[in-house]
Amino acid sequence: MNFVYEDEHLAVLDKPAGLVVHPGPGHWNDTLVNVLVGRGTELSSGSTEGRPGIVHRLDRDTSGLLVVAKSDLAHRRLAGAIERRAVKRVYAALVWGHLRKSPVDIEAPIARHPKERKRMTVAEGGRHATTHAARVARFAHADLLRVRLGTGRTHQIRVHLAHIGCPIVGDREYTFGGSRRVTPSARREAERLETLAPRQLLHAAALSFTHPVTGVTLALTSEWPDDLRPALAEAAGDANLLAQRNPLQYLGFFASDD
Repeated sequence: MNFVYEDEHLAVLDKPAGLVVHPGPGHWNDTLVNVLVGRGTELSSGSTEGRPGIVHRLDRDTSGLLVVAKSDLAHRRLAGAIERRAVKRVYAALVWGHLRKSPVDIEAPIARHPKERKRMTVAEGGRHATTHAARVARFAHADLLRVRLGTGRTHQIRVHLAHIGCPIVGDREYTFGGSRRVTPSARREAERLETLAPRQLLHAAALSFTHPVTGVTLALTSEWPDDLRPALAEAAGDANLLAQRNPLQYLGFFASDD
């Protein structure tokens, strides 16, 4: 786990996939919070017991940038900034199919699934949720998207993209068919892409906000992770991506500002 930025008030981490953010059922001692406490990192008391320092979260199998608060002052101000949508969180996502239009604003309420309690779903009466998505690159069977959060609901990006018919490649919970969605004549190519996806191809690639204490603007980025590079190269039909140190930059991801 890399520290992209750190001072006495906060830290921005590049979280690896497979790491749960805070303790909970089934993960009491093997979380990001446990790692930070073990490192001796001072953390804010947090707004919820057992979640010191945690201002926002990433799913276990989503990698990328995450800010944690070291002081209660920083925590309070960061939480307020997120609530006011003053923290810009941008994700790279490889999705099945193609956006009908780009950019697109997805506004659909999200609630816990009535039968499968670990899953979320779009449902009337759910919590308001807004996601902004724009195409960075169009490939044969998939789009690389730049996704910005308007709100921060559980599994929001995964649920919203599936809702508009473009689920994330490699997502085991919300893909709804995966490669089987692709026309039979191209099924083999799609299945090859699917086998190269070790997890959902979703990465928190950019994070920008005003420092809650110093007032300095922080704009941080994280490149596409190595474990997802073969799948991206397969989707793009471009073996050069395997050799690229900065595949997102190569594809123009960071040049966009939707």
